[in-house]
Amino acid sequence: MHVNPAPTAFVFAGGGSLGAIEVGMLRALTAADVTADFVVGSSVGAINAVYYASDPTVEGVRRLEQIWCRVRRRDVFPVSAAGGVRRLLLGYDHLVSPAALRRLLARNLTLERLDQCRIPCHVIATDLFDGTAEVLSAGPAVDALLATTAIPGVFPPVCIRSRTLVDGAVASGTPIASAVALGAERVIVLSPGLPCALARPPAGIVQLGLHALNLLIVNQLVADLERLAGRTEVAVVPPLCPQPVSAYDFSHTGDLIDRAAGSTADWISGGGLRRREIPDALRPHHHQILRGP
Repeated sequence: MHVNPAPTAFVFAGGGSLGAIEVGMLRALTAADVTADFVVGSSVGAINAVYYASDPTVEGVRRLEQIWCRVRRRDVFPVSAAGGVRRLLLGYDHLVSPAALRRLLARNLTLERLDQCRIPCHVIATDLFDGTAEVLSAGPAVDALLATTAIPGVFPPVCIRSRTLVDGAVASGTPIASAVALGAERVIVLSPGLPCALARPPAGIVQLGLHALNLLIVNQLVADLERLAGRTEVAVVPPLCPQPVSAYDFSHTGDLIDRAAGSTADWISGGGLRRREIPDALRPHHHQILRGP
């Protein structure tokens, strides 16, 4: 297996259903024998991080692809208008029960604890009281993943080690700084980027919230990359662009994975891992989609 010249971390960003793009990136990276010494993930990126760290091989990534291609929106967001109204009227702090997501994670994880991963894996969640990033490196994997994906108002907060935790993207949607603090001298960022070619604005509370969180994550990432320029060796895998699929849409998973695998393979062969640049696709922009009569 390839040995990294410096401690290398894969950093996985959040992005809802667009986390499928990161799986395509992983396919190309593992095929090119690009490896990580440890991984750090936030929000849906943490799910990819844990699955990858449990089996950081070509076959492991192939199984992760298969899992993603089976997932439907109802497996993550079993939303109903009646249920949402009922929860609001009863004073709940969330619209969606996490039970379906818990079942999905428990059914597909091959380990029970984060510290059982084959390479170290660190999950980032956000302390609800002070807004700081909480690094989870051991303990029950499903609980950690429910914490880092607990979008405020959508899913309930999760209590771990007497701390009330919500989605990791609130504090750090792409936790590069955490990776550096954990010892990384070289960071490879996997970010799904923006749905920059949406034909219409997001509709519905959950879809709108996911889109807003996605914008926050990408804006945070660009700011972090500008701040760390020249101080840390960071390579950012370019996200897909133009990209018309919303972070709430699970019906294009296979296509997103294949497109990301192809574009990432081209990026690697073109010397992308040696470049230290912020992809234009991460900058604020929008493609106007022209439709026929």
